[in-house]
Amino acid sequence: MANSIFAEGRTTNEAIENGLKQLNAKREDVIINVIGNEEKRSFFSILEPTKIKVELTLKEQVKTKTPNISDEELTEVLAEIKDFTNKFFSLLNIKNLNINLEIKDKRIYINVTGDDMNYLIGYRGETLNYLQLVFSNIANKNIKHKCSVILDIENYREKRKVVLEGLAEKISKTVVRNGKKIELEPMTAYERKVIHTKLQNNSKVKTYSVGEEPNRRVVIDLK
Repeated sequence: MANSIFAEGRTTNEAIENGLKQLNAKREDVIINVIGNEEKRSFFSILEPTKIKVELTLKEQVKTKTPNISDEELTEVLAEIKDFTNKFFSLLNIKNLNINLEIKDKRIYINVTGDDMNYLIGYRGETLNYLQLVFSNIANKNIKHKCSVILDIENYREKRKVVLEGLAEKISKTVVRNGKKIELEPMTAYERKVIHTKLQNNSKVKTYSVGEEPNRRVVIDLK
């Protein structure tokens, strides 16, 4: 995740709240820099929609939040999601089916392989993302704390990560060469995070997200 992002809104508070959602942080976790002020508008712009821009930077001591789910809940969820996963994929009569479940950093990772499974991935992972939402809902229906479930089919997410990291490098070089920011196509939260992470230590460019789901996009801009 990027340590610094830009966000917009009709008011300063709305812009800040939009930024906090991107960072999954609280106000006390960030340094806020208001770039635009709704009170200072010219006569000629008074009829135009207000757009306030803020920059939010995570304080050094703030780290990525880890799930609060207990080990007991996690064990219970793992057994339930394992049973559901086996039943779900067995109904599809997939040849050479192999299902692997593991817990890492208090998250459940499910990786499924088999013959002719592209239809379960869909265009740029759309079907896979919908399936992951279903699996996540099943995992969280009877527990107090949220459990994060990451579903992968035929190692699609890892392959997509490699493609996105290559794209991030290529676009960042174009931005530096041309001196103009580039807005990427809409991506899922997972894909946006890959871009942010890949470029977070780049000394020449910065990244931030704009727009609303499901059309949220990453912008790569000069620092």
